Amino acid sequence: MNQTERPIGVFDSGVGGISALQAMIRTLPQERFIYYGDTANAPYGTKKTEEVIACVERVTKHLLEKDIKALVIACNTATGAAAYTLRRELTIPVIGMEPALKPASEIRKTGDILVLATPLALHQEKFNRLMEKYGEGAVRVPCTGLMELVEQENWDGARKYLQEVFALYNLKKVDAVVLGCTHYVFLKKMIREMLPEHIVITEGSAGTARQLKRVLARGKILRETGEGSVELETSGPESELEKMRRLLNRLIPE
Repeated sequence: MNQTERPIGVFDSGVGGISALQAMIRTLPQERFIYYGDTANAPYGTKKTEEVIACVERVTKHLLEKDIKALVIACNTATGAAAYTLRRELTIPVIGMEPALKPASEIRKTGDILVLATPLALHQEKFNRLMEKYGEGAVRVPCTGLMELVEQENWDGARKYLQEVFALYNLKKVDAVVLGCTHYVFLKKMIREMLPEHIVITEGSAGTARQLKRVLARGKILRETGEGSVELETSGPESELEKMRRLLNRLIPE
């Protein structure tokens, strides 16, 4: 198959990366995507780094067998654990994600930036480097269990969880909230309703989609004609596929 016509592999520990996939579909409507949710091994964010790397290697091997032309790690935790190694090992482009701390830092005045993410993502070297560059006023907010509530589509539970988290901070002194996990993007509207109007919410899906487009164009493998498509796969039960479809539709329109 002509390299331009080959699909793009996208994966996450579960359904969270569907939020990044939705942004990619909007940005690259002619592309063919294969999305793999490693639901049987979710969550990644509470695992040891070596366990996450093992999961990523297995999923990557599976997607490479699908003859993909690029790989998108639609997971902040997995990006921090394995992106560097994958870029050295693979001949295809590897696009990762990172908490959108830079854009939050650019709008910050004198208040705090709350960075919501999994415990592992907040303590990885990749995030530490981000903090060194853009972390003035940034506060790490580990959200153990929040990703699982999204996986369960437990929106009432997520609302209660977030209310308890935000109650710990003086929101009048917060300038931005960073959604540092792809799962949390499904809660963006809910979070917006909870926060004072002056607080800006940032997340990395749109930036990742734009970076993917730039990389494909640079490599002259951008598919610019024809109809795009999405194929959904999971390591979990078949019911996960229907959940993925529901969540993909939940984000349309943005």
